[in-house]
Amino acid sequence: MKMIPLFRCADIRQSIAFYTTVLDFTLYPGDSPNGIVVVLTHGDAALMLTSLEGDQKSGIAANVLVDNIDELFRKYIARGLDTSSKKDSPVHQGPLDQTWGRREFYVSDPDGNTLRFIQPLS
Repeated sequence: MKMIPLFRCADIRQSIAFYTTVLDFTLYPGDSPNGIVVVLTHGDAALMLTSLEGDQKSGIAANVLVDNIDELFRKYIARGLDTSSKKDSPVHQGPLDQTWGRREFYVSDPDGNTLRFIQPLS
């Protein structure tokens, strides 16, 4: 079984560019950047983007379990991740040890949907 989150986006081409250029996702074979619903993959992870109004609201969050959170954050920054729109959110500025035993950082896309990258603290 595999669950795939569905994120609503106002400009699907802009969102595809963000996820493929900055976050290393790949457009699913056969899907078109001109589509109204597309699948993006990254290893075993998958994400669907939709521009259909009835599918979803913007501002959804999904958790992503990772093994090396600090390396991943550095990689995304080097690839152009811009954290300036979330200066008031420390967890958007870099990995942060949370009191509930996880190290996390968040990435919000142009539509306010958020991927929460999570690594358990040792």
